[in-house]
Amino acid sequence: MPLKQQTYYLFIMRKLFVLLVIAFTYANAAHSQAFDMNKAFKEAKRIEKEIKRTKFPKRTYSIVDFGAKPNQMDEPCHEAIDKAIIECSLAGGGTVVVPAGIFYTGPITLKSNVNLHISEGAELKFLPDQSLYFPGVITRWEGVDCYNARPLIYAYGEHNIAVTGKGTIDGMGSNENWWYMKGREKYGWVPGKLNQEEGGRDKLLMYGETSTPIYKRVMTPEDALRPQTINFYSCHTILIEDVTIINSPFWVIHPMFCESLIVKGVTIFNRGPNGDGCDPESCKNVLIEDCLFDVGDDCIAIKSGRNMDGRKWNIPSENIIVRNCRMKNGHGGVVVGSEISGGYRNLFVENCEMDSPDLDRAIRIKTSNCRGGVIENVYARNIHVRECKEAVLRINLQYENKEKCDRSFNPTVRNVHLSNIVSDKSQYGVVIIGLEDDKYVDNITVDNCEFNNVSKDGNRMSGYRNLKFYDLKINGKIVE
Repeated sequence: MPLKQQTYYLFIMRKLFVLLVIAFTYANAAHSQAFDMNKAFKEAKRIEKEIKRTKFPKRTYSIVDFGAKPNQMDEPCHEAIDKAIIECSLAGGGTVVVPAGIFYTGPITLKSNVNLHISEGAELKFLPDQSLYFPGVITRWEGVDCYNARPLIYAYGEHNIAVTGKGTIDGMGSNENWWYMKGREKYGWVPGKLNQEEGGRDKLLMYGETSTPIYKRVMTPEDALRPQTINFYSCHTILIEDVTIINSPFWVIHPMFCESLIVKGVTIFNRGPNGDGCDPESCKNVLIEDCLFDVGDDCIAIKSGRNMDGRKWNIPSENIIVRNCRMKNGHGGVVVGSEISGGYRNLFVENCEMDSPDLDRAIRIKTSNCRGGVIENVYARNIHVRECKEAVLRINLQYENKEKCDRSFNPTVRNVHLSNIVSDKSQYGVVIIGLEDDKYVDNITVDNCEFNNVSKDGNRMSGYRNLKFYDLKINGKIVE
């Protein structure tokens, strides 16, 4: 090739190379504006290392040796189980074993350094006789401090505790037992039966709004405020592993003011009213993994107190990791709120599958100007939503807008980031219901997501700012 042609050829190649570099740099810079999920989940790994693990001596105690008898509905064995737990704890700890068989029981109290192990083939059936659960204990009911019915399994101020095993915990909730107290005909209520709406719910909410001292908030059976299945209050170093929990009277797993909690391999089936699966409230350093949820309310719902009580304690939930879980029925897959007045920070959700026509939303944030508080740093990636009823992401700052409360506490939701989420069917992709001032929902990104068969053909959003979509496809079309 002549020298002149070679020079021209080199000139053209250099120009093309420069143009390619500029184009690549521009494209890369444009995409680099999306949130760096890898960096966020490095923080999740650091948090996971801080979670303390339970460890128990090898000694074991069988509940049968303390007088528990199988198949005796008229002889509930909770006193025998409590004796075994106390002796185990006083001896320095170990494992209290529920062997194979059906054991009817009342409420159980767990103590430090004890692993309550429900063996494969064992069933703990909690009798629905309200007299077994009163007088009550200090707890929270829908985010309000009170003394209420004893939870089915309860611990207060304990450490190094566990509920494990391949067996079943049956709360025996049904339209005949517990659930009718919701006051809805679909759950078995008829006139003349106890009803929380005509009983204690409004009274308890009033106690919270008027800052009534907690020692005066003593609920009774007539108040019809159903107990949780597992409620650990002010405990640390906790494991709940492998058990199946069914038919809860109310919320299923409800840790409060707890730190270093692992919920692993648990199956929860609870189609009752207010049947939340796992509700960490004002908890720190929590791992929920390899669990299956099929419930009548939110699958996982993170909380930190309701209204005045939440603001009084001002203890946020923080550092919660959810991974490799499956969600079927529920109002939401992973939820923050609504009792979130103490705030929330640092949620990491990854590698989950959600699928049901009766699952309303995948990622849900619900709060209001009754609640106040700051919800921040919500990260979700690598999620397959095969089907949900309404939306993949729903942020609602006007939840329960008929609630009677002081409405001078505008909440803030900021730094919510979704990446690599595929949805096969829903009504909407993203729903945001903010306040009139758009500053209260801020810095939301949706990156590399694909929402198919969206029947409303897009998103429904108001009252937000700094919302960015990167490579978001809805029904095959890029959304800017």
